[in-house]
Amino acid sequence: MSEMQDYQSKLSDPASRKFGTFSYLPPMSAEEMRRQVEFIVKKGWNPAIEHTEPENMGGSYWYMWKLPMFGETDVAQILAEAEACHKAHPGHHVRLIGYDNFRQTQGTSMVIYRGKTV
Repeated sequence: MSEMQDYQSKLSDPASRKFGTFSYLPPMSAEEMRRQVEFIVKKGWNPAIEHTEPENMGGSYWYMWKLPMFGETDVAQILAEAEACHKAHPGHHVRLIGYDNFRQTQGTSMVIYRGKTV
């Protein structure tokens, strides 16, 4: 078994904070974001977009961008809403969520735009 890498995250160092599985990877390209949205749509999950200030990203409260997009299957429309949220709040983290209405929970959640850290 290979050794696990330790990420030196500290609350006192905002630039080091991690916030989910994909945060350890480089930022997603437009194509990678599209594939994640396609996955959400293929699973039949309802997409939603949330945002928050980088200093509050560890909290449980994120601001909802409009209402969840119940039944939306147009990948371009979902991506356009994520982009609109990012443009309206350029300094915020923006996350994409896929709500699984059968299990009554989030099927997936990932930060797709990262705000500037202090």
